[in-house]
Amino acid sequence: MAFDYDLFVIGGGSGGVRAARVAAQGGARVALAEADRYGGTCVIRGCVPKKLMVFASEYPGQIEDARSYGWTVHAGGFDWPAFKTKLHAELDRLEGVYRNILGHQRGRHVRSARAARRRPYGRAGKWPEIFRKAHPAGHRRAPGQARSAGGRGGITSDDIFHLDELPGSILIVGGGYIACEFAGILNGLGVQVTQFYRGAQILRGFDGEARGLISEEMIRAGVALHLGTDILEMGPAGDGWRVKATNGTERVYDKVMFATGRAPNTADMGLAEVGVRLGRRGRGGGRRLQPVERAIGLCHRRRDRPGQPDPGGDPRGHGLCRDGVQCQPDAGRS
Repeated sequence: MAFDYDLFVIGGGSGGVRAARVAAQGGARVALAEADRYGGTCVIRGCVPKKLMVFASEYPGQIEDARSYGWTVHAGGFDWPAFKTKLHAELDRLEGVYRNILGHQRGRHVRSARAARRRPYGRAGKWPEIFRKAHPAGHRRAPGQARSAGGRGGITSDDIFHLDELPGSILIVGGGYIACEFAGILNGLGVQVTQFYRGAQILRGFDGEARGLISEEMIRAGVALHLGTDILEMGPAGDGWRVKATNGTERVYDKVMFATGRAPNTADMGLAEVGVRLGRRGRGGGRRLQPVERAIGLCHRRRDRPGQPDPGGDPRGHGLCRDGVQCQPDAGRS
């Protein structure tokens, strides 16, 4: 397949789509490859669906507040299938917006495939590209999480949005932002939530006082939070999973969710062959990248909030094209 672009974008998330759009508006010839849905982590499996679930989970508390002001209000059961249908309809709408944005730009080509780089060639240092169906380029489950979830029969945060029905009980393993957020969401939706974290306090890396306060509030709200605790043994028990913990407890849960981190989906892309050195878990090292390459989003090693997903509408995709030579038409051509 011929490679004749000023800018090649791998990943159709917020940063990738914005970089491709801004570059194309400036007259550059642009290609973008995305093996999954457009919108990236934020739109498809992160910020947007989680926020909608947060809103849904807050209504029981609002009903209690109304009662304290004299209203006679009775909450019915939460209709998960109805909510799930509307949730995915909104995600489809947003993905359509991203696709339409790219579709209205001249000089760009969109590929529903995964891109992998081979060795550089030619005086201009351009690369031939190969495409194949594979996983999205943005991120993947971290190796430990994938082994824990898949090998033990658990699920991850990606799977929550596709459950046919809400579980009656769930064990969440992890103490980071994602684990704590889903513990609060599912607890608000009426699920009996237990959370294991092997460390001394949740939300490592956040403000110490805030960590303690959030932990106390989660427990007060009904989350059974166990610190210094991990899974010792886990096996099937009817329709659920029997879990023996390091603190000596043993219980059966309908679902077990592992929220123990993600890693960029940079494996098997041929980055090493073109001189790109990757850091821990395959993250780009920023200054270590080649002059004509940039990593943004989950593929970039961030110092401000290590290990946390990027917020939606990543402006770095815009800045990359605003100050980068790869967005100038005919730049570097032989």
